[in-house]
Amino acid sequence: MKQVFILAHDDARHLAMNAIKAAPQGFAVTISEPSRSIEQNARLWAMLHDVARQVDWYGKCLTPEDWKHVFSSSLRKLEVVPNLEGNGFVALGLSTSRMSKRELGDLMTLIEAFGAERGVQWSEPATQSGALG
Repeated sequence: MKQVFILAHDDARHLAMNAIKAAPQGFAVTISEPSRSIEQNARLWAMLHDVARQVDWYGKCLTPEDWKHVFSSSLRKLEVVPNLEGNGFVALGLSTSRMSKRELGDLMTLIEAFGAERGVQWSEPATQSGALG
């Protein structure tokens, strides 16, 4: 049995507390920030495609997926280690699929700033500034 409570008002908080009190021994409770929305996800990918089409990165054309790793690594200040063959590097850290709405909003703000510095023209879904949710 799984129950999810969005703590949007006092009634929801009371329902959550009652569910906790009634839960059998050994059940787990997790409190987390809201996960990203479908709209945020669509906007993120539109932005990544725009950057991939318009920005040359040190002589390389990166894919939207590559740019996602570049931006998320920068946002999270991730550690980099050599790959198994020792001829490249791997960034360690959290994937964007585990980011909260706030974190994904921060990531899109970073992408917007990067794009503004390089004259990126945003496509339709990416034209709305700030985090969607």
